[in-house]
Amino acid sequence: MHHRLAEIDRELGELAREHSAARRLATIPGVGPVTATALAAAIGDIGRFRSGRHLAAYLGLVPKQHSSGGKEHLGAISRRGDAYLRTLLMHGARTMVRIMKTRATDTWIVGLVQRRPVNVVVAAQANKTARIAWAVLSKAEDYRYPATAAV
Repeated sequence: MHHRLAEIDRELGELAREHSAARRLATIPGVGPVTATALAAAIGDIGRFRSGRHLAAYLGLVPKQHSSGGKEHLGAISRRGDAYLRTLLMHGARTMVRIMKTRATDTWIVGLVQRRPVNVVVAAQANKTARIAWAVLSKAEDYRYPATAAV
């Protein structure tokens, strides 16, 4: 069983290196070969999404909205869309949050962890990763770390 899983991991790694979209997606922090190949296969033509928010909504990573009388109330993530892709992005985001909490001192994640529960931060990071994935695919460029990132 372990030999078969190792074989599948190796094949996914090869696919992620050969396919240009998956290779670009794998440059994003928190996205490995499994997530990159799954996203590339599910998204297909990135042109069908007008923005990163539309891709995040497609994956079920945006808050539910309840609006009435001009007041907007945002709830938990909608959880609509592909549960497998959302799970992969949440796992990658959880890893990033865990690493950034211990290693970094001045990042977006660290500031958010100080103000919000960890699971809320994980959902926010997964949403951010989906939006970054849209930008990487729509611009056909590899991910570039921000100049002030402490990675």
